[in-house]
Formats: sequence, structure tokens, C-alpha cells
Amino acid sequence: MDKKVFEKTKYFIIDMDGTFYLGGEIIPGADSFIDKALASGRDFRFFTNNSSNNVEVCCEKLKKMGYPVSEDKIVISSHVTIDYLKKNHAGERIYLLGNERLTNDFANAGINLVDESPDVVVLGFDTTLTYEKINKAANYIAQGAVYIATHPDFNCPMANGFMPDTGSMIEMFAASTGKRPLVMGKPMTQTVDYITSMLGCERDEIAFIGDRLATDIAIGADHNIPCALVLSGVTTEEEYATAGIPASVVVEDLASLADYL
Repeated sequence: MDKKVFEKTKYFIIDMDGTFYLGGEIIPGADSFIDKALASGRDFRFFTNNSSNNVEVCCEKLKKMGYPVSEDKIVISSHVTIDYLKKNHAGERIYLLGNERLTNDFANAGINLVDESPDVVVLGFDTTLTYEKINKAANYIAQGAVYIATHPDFNCPMANGFMPDTGSMIEMFAASTGKRPLVMGKPMTQTVDYITSMLGCERDEIAFIGDRLATDIAIGADHNIPCALVLSGVTTEEEYATAGIPASVVVEDLASLADYL
């Protein structure tokens, strides 16, 4: 056990579903990990790629589980996307594939949302997706609009299975248009830059914790940032052994990770 893995860590960036909670219940000991991290002088943020949710939804879900947090503790891939648009496409016309929550977040952030002739198409996790929206977006992308996606996840876990997520829609648009988006969220560099800028810290002062190899662990492995894989969600020990995406630490759950603090 390398007790020094989190020696420089000031902020733990913690995934939510499969890491902190599962099926509407806090995973036993997950809250005590955060308590111990705070007691050690460190802080945390929850980060979810799920751009169909907003901060209010995430806070309400945690509150129902008996773990209320302030809104500033929640970071979503949509925040990274909005920040990127403001810095790189300020004032441009944006066609957004997103539900009401995502659309409201973009509008409230001052993003210029349009239905026709966009400069940029943003593909979010649109739980209200229609064929009309798909058709419009595909044509705008094919005609040369800048193309951005909020995150790369193929599926979103649900209580009764899963729902096809933004990554699946990326493949559909690729088949139709031959084009792929600039992707935000975990494991992308834009997310690392957004988090370190937001927290005013260096890369080696954050650590990612999560249950998904392709997002939570890859973001650490790709950017030389400590990352901890918890086996309380979608990834099994066998899958990790053959995946070729190295975690700094592999533990059963957040409770077990407290031993490294």
C-alpha cells in the first residue's frame, strides 16, 4: 500500500453513481471517507459526466439520501462545455441537443441558443431527443458547424438497466455525417483544466476517484494525476486486469480508500 499516493492531494474529485451511491443509497462508508478527507485538511467536489442533470437535481438526490451538500460541491460536464464555449465561441450561435435542465443551464449562462443556422452544434445527454432534432443536428454538422459533445459515456446506468448516453449518439452521428465532435467531460484535458482553474490548484493537487475505467481512471492515467478505482460500480477486478488503464490505487469502495488518507 502506497500511503504517499495522495500526499500532495488537496481536492478529491469524486464520481457519484457507482462510487458514492448506488440505487439511491449511499454506499456504506462512502460518507465516512469524505469526513476523514475533510478532517485531514483536504476538500472534495463531486463530478458527474451526466449532462442531463443540473446542480439542483444532484443536490436534491444527495439530500434525499441524507447527505446534503452546497451547490458549489457539484461539477458537471455541462459546466466544462459552457466554460469552453464562452472562452472559444463567445457570442456564436449554438444549436443544443439537450433536455430542459441542460437548455436552461446554457441559457442562464448567456449562451446564444438558436434553432437555425448555428455556428456550433453541442450534443448533450438529451433525454428528450426526437428524430427532428437528430435530423437538424446531422445536417448542421455535415454543413460544417463546429461540433462539440458534453461527454463520451456510451450508456447511463438506470435502476432497471441503462439508457443510451451521449457516446452512443456520437457513434450515430459519425455513421451519418462521418464527423466526430470535440468531447468535453471526463477523461478530457478540458475537464482537467476547468477543475484546476476553478479550484486554483495544480494538477498534482487533485485526485480522481470513480468506478469507470474509460472516464474516471483514464483522466488520471492520461494526465499523470492520482486516480483511485473503486470496485463498487461497473468495473470488476477482472475487467481492470485486462483493460490496460492503470489506476494509482484499486479498492473495493470509498470506505477502503480511507486507509490511504
